[in-house]
Amino acid sequence: MRKEYWFVIIAYIAMQLSGIVGIPIMMFLGMALGVPLDEIQHKAGAYWIVFSFIVALIVILFLLRKDIRNNIDNRRQSSPGVSLAWAVGGVFLALFSQSVAGMIEKMLGIETGSENTQEILQLIKSVPAVILVSSIIGPILEELIFRKIIFGSLYKRFNFFISALISSIIFGVAHFELVHILLYSAMGFTFAFLYVKTNRIIVPIFAHVAMNTLVVILQSAYKDDIEKMMKDMEQAQSFIGGLL
Repeated sequence: MRKEYWFVIIAYIAMQLSGIVGIPIMMFLGMALGVPLDEIQHKAGAYWIVFSFIVALIVILFLLRKDIRNNIDNRRQSSPGVSLAWAVGGVFLALFSQSVAGMIEKMLGIETGSENTQEILQLIKSVPAVILVSSIIGPILEELIFRKIIFGSLYKRFNFFISALISSIIFGVAHFELVHILLYSAMGFTFAFLYVKTNRIIVPIFAHVAMNTLVVILQSAYKDDIEKMMKDMEQAQSFIGGLL
């Protein structure tokens, strides 16, 4: 793996761990500005997430500036039209793979719903700017790290399946939800496929951004309706199971 790639990974890990120092700093600044303590405790983490992700994106794009410049002249890339088609189609492909993985998890007795997603929704409710992280900055960083760098480096040595499997498992572990490793792995395989198919990292980035944005909108605007629908489906499955 190239030296600058290691720097990118270190920067990403540092960003993930920065809250240990950053949140207390945010709380101190808030108190210095006269913000009520209960409000600071509730919002300091969200504000630090927004700040740290923006800084990490700037640093990582700077470290990858040569790669970005070289990719512009890469003739092995799909044409803009084909890439756009895969980017749009990739959104539905990602949602489909996520749905299939969710059904398999359900069959295995794994509870549906992601704690990570619910925590993000709570942060967005507290500080709306967090949506920039969950819908745009986060997916960009994840595709650069897990697809371009980790998957891309592995793909130079192994076949697609092994490379996608390893990078997707790491992708799942990085979300700290091992119980949903199948769900994250399915998404990882989908985004890796889009990257290989077009040789443009912007394609899985677009699909990832669009999917996250759609999930946030649906979960935020139609949360009660989705929960009711899920309960109705569970009741229907129990009824059918009883008949059989």
